[in-house]
Amino acid sequence: MINTLLIGGKGTIGAGLRTFLPRLDSNYRVVSADLHGATDKATQEDAHREFIEFDASRDDDDLRQALEGRDLVVYLARKDPLGAMNDMTDRVFKAIMDVCPDAVVIGSSSVHATGGAYYGYTRQKNSPIAHRRFTEVDPWPEPLSVMTEPCPTGDYGVEKAYVEAWCHRLGAQGQNAVAARWGGINPTNGKKDEISYFTVWCHQEDSARFVDACYKTARAGKLRSSAHYYVISNNTYNIFDIETTRKEIGYEPQHDAETFYGSDVGAYSLRVD
Repeated sequence: MINTLLIGGKGTIGAGLRTFLPRLDSNYRVVSADLHGATDKATQEDAHREFIEFDASRDDDDLRQALEGRDLVVYLARKDPLGAMNDMTDRVFKAIMDVCPDAVVIGSSSVHATGGAYYGYTRQKNSPIAHRRFTEVDPWPEPLSVMTEPCPTGDYGVEKAYVEAWCHRLGAQGQNAVAARWGGINPTNGKKDEISYFTVWCHQEDSARFVDACYKTARAGKLRSSAHYYVISNNTYNIFDIETTRKEIGYEPQHDAETFYGSDVGAYSLRVD
């Protein structure tokens, strides 16, 4: 049995992991820790629904008890404002170091941690990639390397960069810990009316494939601890480096955003935030 704790497991990413991890390997037993009364976003009947309710930002005893005996811990919880979020991250990672130093840890980052490096392609009003004018893009940009250091452009990216720093700290102390730079994950795994979503889109199944690959690579003694990886589906118009993730941990994404967006080529215009 792979004793797994998702901290913040009722949300969109957690719902996908609770559904697809056990489908990939029946040995996963997934327990979710979340706030009392938090909405469960899982829609599939076979999603694991073993819950522990507490506030990870203040209930230290409950947090530490929940961490006992875990093989895999995925930190997904978040809160506002930035200072409170970073305080919760401190509390969670300190508890992990004390209680389960042998667990594989995946910290929840985001492509937004490197927003300063890719926004020019995906957010500028005249960007041909953002508006799917692909014939104007020659050559296609080199995928943004997983080695790209954090360069956030707002508080959300800053909080994710802070999680990445904690993963580095755990790695420096010998624990298997990596940061997942999640792409765009949504509960329906479908199209979303958001600028450039087709290039950051990630199916929930692919997010689970990433976590599964990290865990099994770690247990084989081959995980590059302290790494940060982009977790994107196998999108035709991807601008992020997932080839390194394939090579290093055997990540095998199965989905492509063009399933939803392909018919829109040449006639695509969305709002720009």
